[in-house]
Amino acid sequence: MKTLTTTLTSIALASGISLANANEISVGGKNFTEQQILSTMTTQYLDNLGYDVDNRSGMGSAVLRQAQENGQIDLYWEYTGTSLINYNDITESLSPEDTYQRVKELDAEKGLTWLEPSDANNTYALAMREDDAEERGIETLSDLADAVNNEEDLTFALNAEFYAREDGWRPLMEAYDFRVGRGDVSRMDTGLVYQALRDEEVDVGLVFATDGRIPAFNFHVLEDDQGFFPAYALAPVVRTETLEANPELADQMNKLSALLNDATMAELNARVDVERVSIEDVAESFLEDNGLL
Repeated sequence: MKTLTTTLTSIALASGISLANANEISVGGKNFTEQQILSTMTTQYLDNLGYDVDNRSGMGSAVLRQAQENGQIDLYWEYTGTSLINYNDITESLSPEDTYQRVKELDAEKGLTWLEPSDANNTYALAMREDDAEERGIETLSDLADAVNNEEDLTFALNAEFYAREDGWRPLMEAYDFRVGRGDVSRMDTGLVYQALRDEEVDVGLVFATDGRIPAFNFHVLEDDQGFFPAYALAPVVRTETLEANPELADQMNKLSALLNDATMAELNARVDVERVSIEDVAESFLEDNGLL
């Protein structure tokens, strides 16, 4: 029996196929702060639960996805919109719930299981300085449209990609029925948008919903009350073979997923990017605060 197992393992390794072994988990992650926090947090959490964990964070998105499909990565956190658009070539507009269900069904055919999504949705958003939004009474994108249509003096900062893309700035104005003149819109790099908004050079800026600079700079994210922006809900995705070898992993990861939302992820990102706390310490303190370590 030992000889047979050794032979099967050798064949699997030679052919690039991974054998899912109980309690052995390879955790992947992309190469930006939010993903590095999540992969580190997951590694610490699963290690504490008794798994033998190999952390392989810092990978490019397409490379990471391919590594998971090939069996080299067992588990990582993915965004529903990324799987829908980039990996499954679906471009139709779907609700957040339908987006999740669609990628869950499509990726199941590829041997991947989407676990429960968190309430963190790292999608596009428009933000204002919190005190300015409160003073103007602007809470939602519909409120913003009303303010523009009532000829309030508002200036905007967008990155060049969003300004030009076919599902970007112009369709947003059409969806919410408002029009901003070109002279009131500045196009700049994403990082400069945050600075311009913070420094009161503009009134409204394009942001990403879980960016750590949102709480650090006291920004208010305007509610997308008509659901214009695509859903990029964050969820753990695990190889089905790995889940079958470790059936308790689903409940364990769902427990962690339930703790995450936009505000939480923005705060964790800010601790790393703004306060310069190490990723390891940020992940550890979060798990300890929530009774998972």
